[in-house]
Amino acid sequence: MAIAKAERLMNLALCLLGTRRALSKRELRGSIEAYLEASGDEAFNRMFERDKDDLRELGLVIETVENLDGEIGYLARRDSNRLPPITLDVEEAAALGLAARVWQQARLAGAASGALQKLRAAGMPEAEDAYEIQPSALEPRIPVHEAAFEPLMLACRDRRPVSFEYRKANAARPEPRQVEPWTLECWRGHWYLAGWDRDRGAERVFRLSRITGKVRSRAGAFTAPVPDAVTVRETVESWAGETATRSARIRLRSGCGYPLRARATETSEGTDGWDELEIPYGHGLDAWLVEFGPDVVVLEPADLKADVVERLRAVAKG
Repeated sequence: MAIAKAERLMNLALCLLGTRRALSKRELRGSIEAYLEASGDEAFNRMFERDKDDLRELGLVIETVENLDGEIGYLARRDSNRLPPITLDVEEAAALGLAARVWQQARLAGAASGALQKLRAAGMPEAEDAYEIQPSALEPRIPVHEAAFEPLMLACRDRRPVSFEYRKANAARPEPRQVEPWTLECWRGHWYLAGWDRDRGAERVFRLSRITGKVRSRAGAFTAPVPDAVTVRETVESWAGETATRSARIRLRSGCGYPLRARATETSEGTDGWDELEIPYGHGLDAWLVEFGPDVVVLEPADLKADVVERLRAVAKG
């Protein structure tokens, strides 16, 4: 269905851009196969109006013109829809080249490379930078290992509700979720989805690595408005204790828990195979510590230790 609609929008855009005079609905219907197959005038009118609105939302300037006979026609003038010349300096070109390389191991590799080639063909200067000459010096990557990434990326783009099984950090089994996806964001090597949880009637953030099984698309429109700005990173940071005002002391097995070591404000190396760390303590730290399993022992405070033990017991009970 998505491919058919995209093809129909492309055909309509080409018709409107390729004409020197305004085309009526009747003429457009006779020129586009998908409109000819519409079951009746009412179905065609609804389809045409939606397509016209979608093209305008995508940025195509469509004019409505009335001819001498009073018939309404439509056209998209090329001069009104022509992008301004691309003017990038060498530093900006280098930044774009580096950004495109970030996606070489991800689903957007083809799109990033294609966009870069089009910019170069349009006159973007070739960047002579260290990243091209010595690729091993700095190799930016955004890891995308989760199978849920691609279907969720497409669902965010197309504004399609989804459903999936999700296992919380303190749960032994996954549970079904129905979500209206808003955006994806990578933070500290993990991908997160922000959206509207229909069952809970509230905004939620989901870590993709905890999604089990397939992500399934659902019919229908979003029931909640999409906010202009979605603060995925701020939400995850607060859950992970980034905004903490307290400290916690833990024992960490030597050679383990490098993300915790990076957060530590103080580290004491032990001689028994365990190190002692002081880390920021805030909401969600107990769920994060549980992920390290037997490699972490909480020393203080007592409430954090109790929360971690409770979560571990819940997982052990299954």
